[in-house]
Amino acid sequence: MRAAVVRQWGSIEPGELPEPAAGPGEVVIQVEAAGVNFADTLLVAGKYQEKPPFPFSPGLEAAGTVLRCGAGVGRVKPGDRVLAMLDRGGFAERAVAKESDVYVTPAGMDAATAAGFPVTYGTAHCVLCWYLRVQPGETLVVHGAGGGVGLATVECGKVLGATVIATAGSDDKLALARAHGADHGINYAREDLRTRIKELTGGRGADAVFDPVGGDAFDASLRSTAWGGRIAVIGFASGKVPQIPANILLVKNITVHGVYWGAHRKHRPEKMPEEFAELFRWYTEGKLEPHVSHRFPLAEAKRALELLTTRKAQGKVVVVM
Repeated sequence: MRAAVVRQWGSIEPGELPEPAAGPGEVVIQVEAAGVNFADTLLVAGKYQEKPPFPFSPGLEAAGTVLRCGAGVGRVKPGDRVLAMLDRGGFAERAVAKESDVYVTPAGMDAATAAGFPVTYGTAHCVLCWYLRVQPGETLVVHGAGGGVGLATVECGKVLGATVIATAGSDDKLALARAHGADHGINYAREDLRTRIKELTGGRGADAVFDPVGGDAFDASLRSTAWGGRIAVIGFASGKVPQIPANILLVKNITVHGVYWGAHRKHRPEKMPEEFAELFRWYTEGKLEPHVSHRFPLAEAKRALELLTTRKAQGKVVVVM
C-alpha cells in the first residue's frame, strides 16, 4: 500500500509499506484522511517518547471506513465510517487501530474534519474539563490560539462559558481565533503578554491558562495569573522548556498541570467514550466548527509537517488519500 515512509530519523518520503492485519480487538481502516500533529514531527525526527522500528509511517489520527475487524470486535463493523486514534501509521492508505480507539463519526462530519478532530478537541476538552475545570464567567487564556488545538480550546472554552483571551504571533491568527469565539486577542509578537492580560482582566489576572507554547509565553502567564489560578502545560512549540520558580506557585496558590491527553488511552480509558460523546453532542448542536486550513496529498506529507515545524499552520492540517 502507498504510505509516507520514515526509513531514517529526520526523513519522510513517499513509498510503500506492507498491508496491516487486524489482530484480536483491532480493526483495519481504509484511510481517507489523516490529521497532522506536532507530535508527528517529533516522531519523524526521532525525538518522540516512542521510537518505532524502521520503516514506519507517522500519523496519530485518521478517518475513513472500517475495512476488516479482528476477533472479538463488536462495537464497529465493516462499512462503518469512523475516526480513530493510532499509535502511528495514519499516513498510509490503510491503518490498524484498537477498537477502543475507534468511534463512529457523527452524521455530516466529512473525512478531513473527522481526521483532525480527535487530538485537537480531545486535548482541549480533557484540559479544560478534567484539569483546569473551567467554570462559567472565568477568564481563560489560550496561547497558540491560531493552531488546531488552540482553536479547539477557544471553542470549548466558549461552550463552557469562559471569557477567552486568545494569544498568537500574527494578526491573521488572532482574527481566526476571534471568528471561532475568542473575546480578546493579544499579538505576542508586538504586545507584552503580562501587561495585556492584566489590562484585560482589570488587574486581577487569568483564572486559567492553556499553554502549548512554553518559553516566554509560560513565563508571562505565571506572572499574570490570578490568585488560585491554574495553568496547563501542553507542549513547547516555542522550543523552550520553561523552568518553574516554585516560590511564585506558593505565594499565588497557583496549580500547574502537565497534560498529555494521549496517555489517557492507557491510564484512564474509561473516560474516553464519555469525552467523545460530549464532544460529538457539541458538534451536532453546532457549538464546534472545526477549521481545516490545509489539505495535502499523501505524496506531500513532508510539506504538511513543515507547516507545523515553521509554525505557519492556521487551524488543522490534514493529509488526504
